[in-house]
Amino acid sequence: MLVFLACMGCAKTQTTQQERPNVILILADDMGYSDLGSYGSEIKTPALDQLANNGLRMTQFYNASRCCPTRASLLTGLYPHQANMGFMQEDCKVPGYGGVITNSAVTIAQALKTNGYNTAMSGKWHVGNDEAYWPTQKGFDKFYGFPHHGGAYFFPFPGDQVLMYGDSVIENPGSDYYSTEAINEFGAEFVTDLAKEEEPFFLYLAHVAPHFPLQARDEDIAKYRGTYKKGFEAVRQARFEKMKAQGIIPEDYPISQPDEKVPDWDELSEEEKDDYDLRMSIYAAQIETMDRGIGDLVKQLETIGELDNTVIIFLSDNGGTREDYSWGDSTIQLGKQGSFGCYKLPWANVSNTPYRMFKHWGNEGGIRTPFIVHYPNLIKEPRIDNQPAHIIDVMTTILELTASKYPTTYNGNQIQALEGKSLLPIFSKKTRDAHEGLFWEHEGNKAARIGDWKWVSAYPAYVEELYDLSTDPTESKNLAEANPHQLAEMKTKWKLWADRVGVLPWDSVLRAEPKQARLQIYY
Repeated sequence: MLVFLACMGCAKTQTTQQERPNVILILADDMGYSDLGSYGSEIKTPALDQLANNGLRMTQFYNASRCCPTRASLLTGLYPHQANMGFMQEDCKVPGYGGVITNSAVTIAQALKTNGYNTAMSGKWHVGNDEAYWPTQKGFDKFYGFPHHGGAYFFPFPGDQVLMYGDSVIENPGSDYYSTEAINEFGAEFVTDLAKEEEPFFLYLAHVAPHFPLQARDEDIAKYRGTYKKGFEAVRQARFEKMKAQGIIPEDYPISQPDEKVPDWDELSEEEKDDYDLRMSIYAAQIETMDRGIGDLVKQLETIGELDNTVIIFLSDNGGTREDYSWGDSTIQLGKQGSFGCYKLPWANVSNTPYRMFKHWGNEGGIRTPFIVHYPNLIKEPRIDNQPAHIIDVMTTILELTASKYPTTYNGNQIQALEGKSLLPIFSKKTRDAHEGLFWEHEGNKAARIGDWKWVSAYPAYVEELYDLSTDPTESKNLAEANPHQLAEMKTKWKLWADRVGVLPWDSVLRAEPKQARLQIYY
């Protein structure tokens, strides 16, 4: 039984060693808000849906809009710039943009390890290319996966991908290798091994899926072929109606207009329609494969008697992406080993239903994520919660759930204070004392949410956008011109935050390391 004691202005979880829960943190890559069955999708995700339907679903949970920044925030409980991941993994030669998790931060794994937890990671790291900053140097006892940027499914992998087990390179994982399956299998193996120990465990399961390149097994792709010939807007509207039926959004909720770059389905040739159908079928197959392995992991938890005392959290690192790359041998059919393609902007618009924009931007379509929590020992009834929360809150929550102390120093380094606020009141069916404001910056794209007001300003044009999310959650009516005082207040508070956490003007970052302006970074 969990007992809560008042401590330093917040609830403190007190448990016995035997009662301290295990934690499994699952991160999908480039998966949109509506891509799970329990969030409106037609994609088959029974394992995650079961966790959602027997746990907590949050509807206003925010990520940091891009892979590296989200991962840094998720792992440290800090904003990306505080964690030294203001851009991506490249060292931009200015503070806050160093491309590795700073030594003035600790990861969840490091913090839990000092509090008696065993730790493991399976999947995509993407928060430090240098070996000195790889998972085994950042608190993980066990590691399997990609220490660089992932983006690999079938072997041989594209580009400079490196597959590791611990600190050893796996030169050839086999001709039948498929990374999503392997990431899940090693995650289950780690859980089995760690559960044999007296100490509780933490597993970080960081998937590559469904990030491009689009690659999946033929039999999984075949399940979806033809499904998406209904067209972009038909699929989007079907998701929208299902979301309302599920209670993810209210019956009177609006839907944004289709992105202006989405073509009219009826004006496409049959060849173009088939190509789009194939792309989305592969994308769906990637998500179903991820879900299938997560289901196996859950079954393993049941088998070893650890499911009820394991906190399982699932989310995505950003919204669906409009990126469109076609690399490699164009004669290889999309989806197979050696092919390289994306599902493109129209399907990303569907993935982010009912919201606007994509990964990389501060609009809701880029930063809202499905957020599922399954923890039978605390969350007794299935619920949907509409309170806003942010990626910085995850570490604070996990530390509180596990009765773990956050270090003020680590390996001789002073550690920054956590930015997050615990989600435990929400888990306990209470109203949480919300953040005074939530803030974003990535590659010059700015956003802030204060109460129900939302400000967005995108690089390089910096057109001012102001929305009242209480009446306009899909950001359809720009109120900036009509509300100059509110706009000024939002910008002032964003600037105070930006100065505090180390945000620099994007042009100055580019000038500090000019090669960044030329980089076409696909992860």
